Amino acid sequence: ANFGAAITALAALGATRDACVLALGGGVAGDLAGFAAACWMRGVDCVQLPTSLLAMVDSSVGGKTAVDIPEGKNLVGAFHPPRAVIADTAALRTLPPRELRAGLAEVIKYGAIRDPLFFQWLQAEHAALLAGDDTALAQAIARSCEHKAEIVARDPHEKGERALLNLGHTFGHAIETEQGYGAPGNDNLNHGEAVAVGMVLAARLSAQLGMSSEADTAQLRDLLLRYELPVEIPAGLAPEALLARMRLDKKNIAGRLRLVLWRGIGRAEVVADVDEADVLRVLAAA
Repeated sequence: ANFGAAITALAALGATRDACVLALGGGVAGDLAGFAAACWMRGVDCVQLPTSLLAMVDSSVGGKTAVDIPEGKNLVGAFHPPRAVIADTAALRTLPPRELRAGLAEVIKYGAIRDPLFFQWLQAEHAALLAGDDTALAQAIARSCEHKAEIVARDPHEKGERALLNLGHTFGHAIETEQGYGAPGNDNLNHGEAVAVGMVLAARLSAQLGMSSEADTAQLRDLLLRYELPVEIPAGLAPEALLARMRLDKKNIAGRLRLVLWRGIGRAEVVADVDEADVLRVLAAA
């Protein structure tokens, strides 16, 4: 499916402004359906019905909708909050293990940016979460959504604090774009895997800039490895090419890199005017 096909389907249906688009699926399906709903007749209702862990804890909540283009990820989109989000955790019982792990990367992100106690809980509960335990997953989803909802309520259009939710995403999106995006049939990193690598790179850059300790980076890296997630840039990606992709990130202002870094576990912050030479050093050392 693609955006044009979704719009054509709405036209063929004769959808009017009282229509409601149901977004059933993972993050890509939810983003595509939400963006189609945002554009059709300048906006119709959308209900998100996420079926992947990543969509349940991140993409279905908060109203960001978008489609990817060859030049970059999520560059074409709109803020269009759903009328409702209905997440049935029973859907996760048939989720492939790799997709479950990808969602857990976004769960770990919430602990990394603002909740050290949640980070510790994730360290203790990794076996249950990897095994798909219903109770553990429900707790992880609820806590993640609480964090996102609190931030989005204060900053719905990402003018400030909401950017913290993008820890690891500037690096991760660059990796996804340079690889040509993950899809069935290729070995490219999926979104959650790319974010996992991106969080480690952001932590390494923070340590390089004197904002955090190498011990913090090691804790994050070790936790991601316990969840069987990648922590290094895939082979064959040139540092200069990744930096070029990062220049097109939506958080940048006036052509200057603006990244989410941290001062340690649970203490993320947005840093403006990051020197490209520092970023390149981290990319080259990975």
